[in-house]
Amino acid sequence: MATNSNKEIIYLPLEDVESEHCALIVEKGLAQVKGIETHKVELNNRRAAITVGNNQVVGEAVKAIKELGYGVTTVKHTFPVLGMTCASCASSAESIVTFQEGVVSASVNFATGNLTVEYLPNMTDASKLQKAVQSIGYDLLIENETKQQETLEALHAQKFQKLKNKTTWAIILSLPVVVIGMFFMDIPYANQIMWLFSTPVVLWLGKDFFINAWKQAKHRSANMDTLVALSTGIAYLFSVFNMLFEDFWHQRGLHAHVYFEAAAVIIAFILLGKLLEEKAKGNTSTAIKKLMGLQPKTVIIIQPDGTEKQIAIEEVNAGDVILVKPGEKIAVDGMVVSGSSYVDESMLSGEPVPVLKKENEKVFAGTINQKGSFRFEAVKVGKETMLAQIIKMVQDAQGSKAPVQKLVDKIAGIFVPVVIGIAILTFVLWLILGGDNGWVQGLLAAVTVLVIACPCALGLATPTAIMVGVGKGAENGILIKDAESLELAKKVTAIVLDKTGTITEGRPQVTGIQWLNNDDTAKTILLSIEKQSEHPLAEAVVKHLEDVSTVALTLFDSITGKGAKANYNNETYFVGNKKLLAENNIVIAAPLQKQADEWGSQSKTVIWFSDSKQALSVIAISDKIKETSVEAIKEIQEMGIELYMLTGDNEATAKAIAEQTGIGHYKAEVMPQHKADFIKELQQQGKVVAMVGDGINDSTALATADVSIAMGKGSDIAMDVAKMTIISSDLTKIPQAIRLSKQTVATIKQNLFWAFIYNLIGIPIAAGILYPINGFLLNPMIAGAAMALSSVSVVTNSLRLKWKK
Repeated sequence: MATNSNKEIIYLPLEDVESEHCALIVEKGLAQVKGIETHKVELNNRRAAITVGNNQVVGEAVKAIKELGYGVTTVKHTFPVLGMTCASCASSAESIVTFQEGVVSASVNFATGNLTVEYLPNMTDASKLQKAVQSIGYDLLIENETKQQETLEALHAQKFQKLKNKTTWAIILSLPVVVIGMFFMDIPYANQIMWLFSTPVVLWLGKDFFINAWKQAKHRSANMDTLVALSTGIAYLFSVFNMLFEDFWHQRGLHAHVYFEAAAVIIAFILLGKLLEEKAKGNTSTAIKKLMGLQPKTVIIIQPDGTEKQIAIEEVNAGDVILVKPGEKIAVDGMVVSGSSYVDESMLSGEPVPVLKKENEKVFAGTINQKGSFRFEAVKVGKETMLAQIIKMVQDAQGSKAPVQKLVDKIAGIFVPVVIGIAILTFVLWLILGGDNGWVQGLLAAVTVLVIACPCALGLATPTAIMVGVGKGAENGILIKDAESLELAKKVTAIVLDKTGTITEGRPQVTGIQWLNNDDTAKTILLSIEKQSEHPLAEAVVKHLEDVSTVALTLFDSITGKGAKANYNNETYFVGNKKLLAENNIVIAAPLQKQADEWGSQSKTVIWFSDSKQALSVIAISDKIKETSVEAIKEIQEMGIELYMLTGDNEATAKAIAEQTGIGHYKAEVMPQHKADFIKELQQQGKVVAMVGDGINDSTALATADVSIAMGKGSDIAMDVAKMTIISSDLTKIPQAIRLSKQTVATIKQNLFWAFIYNLIGIPIAAGILYPINGFLLNPMIAGAAMALSSVSVVTNSLRLKWKK
């Protein structure tokens, strides 16, 4: 990076930019980004050089390049942030990281305590980001992920115990101050005794508030610690002054009041509130802790000489053979090589019935073996296991921000300075309008305003509800990738369902074949073509003809949405749907057509096999409708959501499936690329569309939909694209996901309502708005209690989600 007239030249490492044409497209894209002064793609160095006025433009530049279909080499990490005490802290930490050189995007979630950051590795790294965060009084935990969780848990346990000790002592020392302040003000040395007890509370137990406030002030920032430090510091110093210089007030005809009890009790209440908040926040992440607890710490591997050896899970490598005894947890993903047993997969799929696992069956980390014993070969270990990916997805989703949170973050960012302004204004107004007691009452009212204001309730309102909602989804086999999709699911008005693997089992079987001439050569050619195809229907044919031999083919070609063709002995053969035969003018004999019509009316999928002149056979394939599909479809329709089924199958089969399941709208013989077009049509009609699919051919449609849902037993690409994944592939989970979305959004709205109402009502009352009406002035101690309880009530309301069905 170089500088020129206070402008920065930043280099973006490019991917997939191979030619001058690509470079030109990227340059045109960068030209559209506001804030970029100059730009040039250096093809030899595979980078784009951009001149910018501030670092925030970097994120827009990277986004613009990615939208053009090219890549930029960036690193994305999640780091725990240590030392945050309120929502304003999260805003400060996010702001300092966002403005670091090379940072593309940064987001700090106060509820999870995590920073999610994407940056250019050629410009910055984790240690530089850590130094930036440390400069404003917080810290980043940047050690590797394996140790990170253990360190974090140890730090949280240590922090919780320290907070518990502080709170206990603050309450013990504050009690005598409150008793004397309220009932025994006339005893000898009352002020001195209160000063003696309140000093350790304010200056020792509450010292972190003052230290953190000072760190913030040095960076021209403010947070909740600033409010607490100002309010308790003013009350304490004012009381010390009044105790030492009583005559100052007596000469002016006023009584020298002390407010040691207010300063001590405010700190005691806020510490108690923080303690309860930490405990409640710990409960919001129980889903993650449960998932992490599913993985055993050690495993027994079978060594090459046949002996058993116990090793730590971190030492397991792909290819190791692992022994699983009855009742043990499976440590990594793998394939059974010997033995059999029933395995409880409920913690991953939400399905209570154990699944039989025998040779060549897949097993997954975190599932529990029942009574049998078996050996399996490790296929995916460490971060690659399904459990590790689920934990990562849940953590990312819990740390992501719902769209509504962006507005709340802006409010939290300016909340503290606004409150300080209101407190100063309150004091000034009391001085002008308060008469003889204006000075004292103005100071008290200002202190009360500082105490009662609570940015934490606002900051916790959305993320705690998201954390609990995402966690509850994970416990029920619904993986939610981000907060936005969880918030949007409640608005869905139309759901598009793929047929195979979504409504049906996705395990097609051949139920009948009729040949024109029962020719063995034709069977070998059919099997040879289907063996080269990746289509699930081809797999069914291969299984059916497993005893038949194969022949060598030439010019094999897969024809998307229609079938496949290949050459044998200078003759072209076709396997696929009727459209493929029609396009190639292939004649179908009457007996074959009659049989095809009969199978079609029975909701069976019909495929054809032909040479270049005539159809040689017709094959019936049946894919059983899932037991839960009919119930799920009925439930979705009762929610007032329109349902559409799309399938590449013929009209007769599609109609029969639609009638059996109760779906009113369906489209047959739909090509994969047309699924996305159909979704766009629905969106243009003003519908919020969810797409449910399981195959590679559904990925474009999933990406187009407003809410994308993948079936867990489908392809990895579908799950990668989708914003939600139903692990068990059970359609009844979809209405559950929509209800969960509605409950979560309702909880967010309740939390935000109470947080806003609390501050809107509390601050004016604290300022003394009721004093001219009925003489009521809020006690700073009561304000401290109210402030502490506001955060706790928001987190507790979010936790109610856990107990809802």
